[in-house]
Amino acid sequence: MKEPQKSSGIPLIIIGTVLVAAFIAAYWFYNSAKPKPVTNTNAGNTTNTAKTPVTSTSLGATPPNMLGSPTAAVTVEEFADFQCGACAQVHPTLKELQGIYGSRIRFIFRNFPLGIPQHDKAYDAAVAVEAAGMQDRNKFWAMQDQLFANQQSWTANPNYRDMWADYAQKIGLDVERFKSDMAGKDTKARVDADLQRGRGMSINSTPSLFVNGKSIPLESIKIESLRQMIDAEIQNAIKTQPSNTASVPAKPANASNTAPTNK
Repeated sequence: MKEPQKSSGIPLIIIGTVLVAAFIAAYWFYNSAKPKPVTNTNAGNTTNTAKTPVTSTSLGATPPNMLGSPTAAVTVEEFADFQCGACAQVHPTLKELQGIYGSRIRFIFRNFPLGIPQHDKAYDAAVAVEAAGMQDRNKFWAMQDQLFANQQSWTANPNYRDMWADYAQKIGLDVERFKSDMAGKDTKARVDADLQRGRGMSINSTPSLFVNGKSIPLESIKIESLRQMIDAEIQNAIKTQPSNTASVPAKPANASNTAPTNK
């Protein structure tokens, strides 16, 4: 009678090794194939605070949508999306900032509609605001206020264009011209120019704010923080300005303000 052969543990070890290797390979493949996030829809780039000013070869829409003085020492430039919740939240803060500094800063707004499904109306919204500006530059800011204040309402409404026409009438625009300008090429060209500038500055999220080209993290878009930064930039500008005192030759020590008399 033959004794039963003892089963070897080697095949089990081999099978276990193969399973572990397969698991590791699958995990590596999953991570390498997983798409990397490139757009944060409602938050600023909080980890990319620039130590040096960020520049772009594109000037953006010209002339820009600007408030304040074109010769101010401090430029505050915002890139925003009208369907971005965080953009709507910081909008009152930036309006307050404009009121505080007035002509002491140059505030520029750039349209940067994010090309993502959740913001399917953002590009058209930017065009609508530019259409308002075509009639009157001040109406650009009035329409901007309307879109940010009523963001949730028009975003959820399939008849959002009719709502924008109502906003246009509310702020005193010629509604038919507003609709015509929205369909025209000039308004879209301005939005596209701002987009090109933003991409040249490696912007991938909104709101993105810059003070003299330096990126400001989202958590620092508060009145206190912004005032500290802007005041520091103003002081630096004052320090680097050449003296306005003209060099006037000094009068001789024996000079007199009275005309000489003939004796």
